[in-house]
Amino acid sequence: MQIDTVLAPVDGTREAMDAIEYALAIADHYDACVHALYLFGESAAAEMREGRIEASTIAERGEQVMAGVRALAEDIPVDHSSACGFSVSRLTQHPGSVTLDVAETLDVGFIVVPRGPIDDPEAVIEKASEYVLAYASQPVLSV
Repeated sequence: MQIDTVLAPVDGTREAMDAIEYALAIADHYDACVHALYLFGESAAAEMREGRIEASTIAERGEQVMAGVRALAEDIPVDHSSACGFSVSRLTQHPGSVTLDVAETLDVGFIVVPRGPIDDPEAVIEKASEYVLAYASQPVLSV
């Protein structure tokens, strides 16, 4: 099996960071890189649309999560992107569909998602995990 990129969606929850450790181990085994996808949720998107929170604040949250990912990675290459898991203008946009869109765009060979349930009401990763497990064309590890 050839794997160049392992995708791991993250949202800052402990469960997502635990899954990152598995993604890093898989990447290390296959001499691959990890792409961490920071997903922010519906409430953050609504607050940004309504002007109650700046986009830079959400970007800062994402960078904090990515700093944690890079600290775990040591010498494993890590890149990242951010995406809103929900959209009021595109009703089919869902954390899982966003994750799979990124997987297709980056041509990832493996996806690692945390297993639910997650007790954080702001967590979007649980919704992404369920969808990815059901619809991914790539191998998926749920941890």
